[in-house]
Amino acid sequence: MIVLSTGTLYNYGIARVFAMAAEIGFDGLEVMVDDRWDTRQAAYLRSLAGKHGLPIIAMHSPFVTRVQGWPDDQWARVQYTVVLARRVGARVVIAHLPFRIYGVVGHIHGWNQPHFRLPLPVPWPRREMYYYALRDGGLEKLELDSGVTIAVENMPAMRMLGRRTSGVWFNRPEELQRFPHLTLDTTHLATWGLDPLEIYDQLKGRVAHVHLSNFDGQEHRSPPDGAMRLDLLLRQMATDGYQGAISVEGSPDALHAENERRCRAALRRALAYCQEHFAR
Repeated sequence: MIVLSTGTLYNYGIARVFAMAAEIGFDGLEVMVDDRWDTRQAAYLRSLAGKHGLPIIAMHSPFVTRVQGWPDDQWARVQYTVVLARRVGARVVIAHLPFRIYGVVGHIHGWNQPHFRLPLPVPWPRREMYYYALRDGGLEKLELDSGVTIAVENMPAMRMLGRRTSGVWFNRPEELQRFPHLTLDTTHLATWGLDPLEIYDQLKGRVAHVHLSNFDGQEHRSPPDGAMRLDLLLRQMATDGYQGAISVEGSPDALHAENERRCRAALRRALAYCQEHFAR
């Protein structure tokens, strides 16, 4: 099943993303919850799914700073997303890992790059309720109680003093094995210099969802574009009989979202690439 993440076109209205996904031929949608009401009103989402004949396969828990009417802490947001997923009929919730490093964004006059991001451990490092929930089996209990699969997503490397580091807890492949279900994000693996096929082979018994995008020095390129051999990954997944969804999760610039005609063509090309190599 090849689906489109609404996060791919987060600068479009969600109704337009549903319409484009249906026209182009995707099998369903992954809905990214953010600060827009349209992304978290169950009745409206169900109406869009019914209108376009596309199921909502997964809900992605929000990671924006503020979501009006929702709590600020990550663990409560995952719980809210699980409730929303049940109301729209989604089988999977994608959850990020708990933060351990926070960023300070500032502006210095006279720099060629006036905006800068300074990662700081707050405190040294920080452990929130979400950290303990994941460490102590809270995820498994929530899955059991709700009947919703919660697929934890591997996260990208960040640079601190010129070195790769993780801004979240539990992000190494061996640590990810503590979770019953995972979302394998290919472009995030590339930021660590990891081969997605090799990591898939290590974790495939737990992979319940895939975020597919390429990497060329920038994250979230369209699947056909970049240095990663995603064709090999897709073929191996097909051979293994992978039953979860594969979600195209590019970035708007990689899919030419500033021009809807070009965007449609880029989405068709991405879908055709996935269908070619994931043929069972």
